[in-house]
Amino acid sequence: MKKSLSFIAGAMLSLGLVNVNAATFKVAMDADPVSLDPHEQLSGATLQMSHWVFDPLVRWSKDLSFEPRIAEKWERVDDLTMRFHLRKNVTFHSGNKMTAKDVKWTFDRLKNSPDFKAIFDPFADVKVVDDYTIDLVTKEPFPLVLNNVTYLFPMDSAFYTGTDENGNSKDMLVKHGNSFASRQASGTGPFQVTYREQGVRVEFSRYNNYWDKQSPGNVDKMVLTPIKEDPTRVAALLSGDVDYIAPVPPNDLKRIENNNGSKLITMSGTRIITFQLNQERREEFKDPKVRLTINYAINQEGIADKIMKGFATPAAQMSPEGYLGFNPELKPRYDLKKAKQLMKEAGYEDGFSISMMAPNNRYVNDEKIAQAVAAMLAKINIKVDLKTLPKAQYWPEFDKRSADMMMIGWHSDTEDSNNFFEFLIACPNKDTGLGQYNSGNYCNPKVDALIKQANTETDPNLRAQIMQGIERTLFEDGAFVPLHWQDLAWASKSNVDAEAVLNVMNFPYFGDLVIK
Repeated sequence: MKKSLSFIAGAMLSLGLVNVNAATFKVAMDADPVSLDPHEQLSGATLQMSHWVFDPLVRWSKDLSFEPRIAEKWERVDDLTMRFHLRKNVTFHSGNKMTAKDVKWTFDRLKNSPDFKAIFDPFADVKVVDDYTIDLVTKEPFPLVLNNVTYLFPMDSAFYTGTDENGNSKDMLVKHGNSFASRQASGTGPFQVTYREQGVRVEFSRYNNYWDKQSPGNVDKMVLTPIKEDPTRVAALLSGDVDYIAPVPPNDLKRIENNNGSKLITMSGTRIITFQLNQERREEFKDPKVRLTINYAINQEGIADKIMKGFATPAAQMSPEGYLGFNPELKPRYDLKKAKQLMKEAGYEDGFSISMMAPNNRYVNDEKIAQAVAAMLAKINIKVDLKTLPKAQYWPEFDKRSADMMMIGWHSDTEDSNNFFEFLIACPNKDTGLGQYNSGNYCNPKVDALIKQANTETDPNLRAQIMQGIERTLFEDGAFVPLHWQDLAWASKSNVDAEAVLNVMNFPYFGDLVIK
């Protein structure tokens, strides 16, 4: 078999079908994607994988403008309709040609995804105009059409039609389940998945018929190895065993920066790290005074300084500076004396016990942050039973709301404040997908009404007023516990041009990566 593969490779090389500058790219990350289904989990790892194996209609550029991908151009037809013209030279990894029917099929599937349906709830329909033209129709005037279609990755409708070896529908969408789509992928992206062992290794090979012939990328093969332990991941880079690591732990920033064979890439981040307080599990958390007590008891600046080594920005709200919803009046409010006073006023001076869960390989220093928060709560007589889990085990527990207090980090999928509110704060609604990641079960109908209003307001100044008002309400209500915005750090060997494909969304476009 090895000889046959060598013969084929040699023949392809002689025919000019292989890039003579092709390179193998070895990647180490703190975890690997939990599934190959791009609609199963609205998480950073899934979206990163989607940009490698699939391709969206439109994607964000480094400067947060919009870059044509599967859609080569678009125009507004009327207040409710945006028309997209699709490329005609796109094939899926299966060899099937991509047409408008695949986009329509993907849209219909997205509307049934528990995680993605809220993003696509403002849309009424995708209308097929012809094989390479679609009209995306919204229910009302909607200001974020292009923002949202950065999450529309066309899937191969023919490939996912029929039943698998177990008699289940190939298009079945199951969270944390063993579905066909979670194990098999046929996308339009630069890479095909050639091998996958969950938690151990994922191998990708360059798709020879990739539509983007202008891409500078010369990575022919990519190998992703999940390495949860920070020191081991850093050591793998410095020893030359891997070409790229993410994330870089704050303790090792200087070490990598001072190493001759590697380089450090950093950016200010927009991912908010929070804890949510489950009001259905704990009667105490229904009391705003108790929620505010916890907010006053937690020292965000101390966490950012001592645990994150200054590589984070303490937060008092969800919206980072630069987003329309950022309210400059809201500041971190650590005050232990005030916290104890409020605890007494709420009738819980003697404290109570709670359970807490957090991941230990999803966010930078997530386990250490959870331990610090538990220690801070002990000072107001809240005893915490903390359990931390690897990401693959944590998300099923998060979906089940398995603890009284749970960690969740969020980067706005649309680079807009309202996305934070829709997923983390809105009253949970399985039909619309709103509140899908609101494990605190916080519910404020007035806030929900403002979220809906912001989704139809096209004047940026008015939208800003609405969303800044939401941030003020959440702050005063102690709706959740904001910690910090996590800064971003990656590292690579010196010959890897990682800067060119990295961005604030943390979606590395490895299809365009050049290794010198």
